[in-house]
Amino acid sequence: MALLRKKLLTGGAIVASAAALTVSMGLAQPAAATDFPNAPVVYFATGQDLTGRQMPVDISNTDCRTLPEPARSAVNFTAANIQVYFNHDCRTGLPDRPSDLSFGLGSLHWGNFPYPALSYRVVR
Repeated sequence: MALLRKKLLTGGAIVASAAALTVSMGLAQPAAATDFPNAPVVYFATGQDLTGRQMPVDISNTDCRTLPEPARSAVNFTAANIQVYFNHDCRTGLPDRPSDLSFGLGSLHWGNFPYPALSYRVVR
């Protein structure tokens, strides 16, 4: 009888371990390719997942700003929001196609863009 009980406990332990592993895999979040800063910062990056050349943002300037080169991702660890545009001069729409599309990069967020970002505006 003791042998049967040992097998049941082992089988139960395997089931519990598998369930814990499945839950932890479901809760895992994809990581950015870089470490996030410990201070307020906003920058655009030329590559996905905050890789490539970084282009800093002055959050005190709320005018429309054109990026020096197209950006594929950005991080915003400030209290401001950033409205990102896929056309020059903060025009909404797909690249070279008018519509109302733009990308809202909220406070304390980072993201990859579906199209190269060409301009932005700080929103307070």
